[in-house]
Amino acid sequence: MSLDVEALLTPPSPIAARALDVVRTSSSPALVNHCLRSWAWAVLLAPTVDLEPDRELLFVATMLHDLGVTPSFDAHAVPFEDAGGAVGSVFALGAGWDAARARRVGEVIERHMWTSVDPAMDVEGHLLEVATSLDVSGAGFSRWSTDDLHAVATALPRLGFSGSFDELIHAQASRKPASAAARLDGSGNVAAGGARWDAFLAS
Repeated sequence: MSLDVEALLTPPSPIAARALDVVRTSSSPALVNHCLRSWAWAVLLAPTVDLEPDRELLFVATMLHDLGVTPSFDAHAVPFEDAGGAVGSVFALGAGWDAARARRVGEVIERHMWTSVDPAMDVEGHLLEVATSLDVSGAGFSRWSTDDLHAVATALPRLGFSGSFDELIHAQASRKPASAAARLDGSGNVAAGGARWDAFLAS
């Protein structure tokens, strides 16, 4: 059965839809597509590893996870995932979530830049970390259906994402040399991930 990409990308709640509005207002089309692809990768992976995320929480965190690299929300001295996590928590409070649930948005966003997130500690954080690793670095293609990968990437083209994101991460690393962005920048995984995706999509 072919993947229903439109249904997959539909926000799971009105609050989730508002988070999508925020990222569309504040981010480039390439970054918006990255956020939506990351949601798709997370949701498609979850049942294959017996995880049941809070879909609303995961969607909100996934949409807002890279706001810290955008001009409106970039913080000069704070790691971009911490800045994005703070924005995510404020968004959730403004949407009427209680403080604990709002803080969870921040945690998930902050943890997406960890090298690994234990699903026993944080299901949503684990899924976002793995999903963004696939989309940025091309890590773990074999964990997803080839047909599903092509269907989502066709619906949400990369639009030069790897090159533009590499520049954003390099700028973060230059200003914040002790950050996770600096580790990612030094690894070369963003540029390498773009090449991996190009090769995969051409296959």
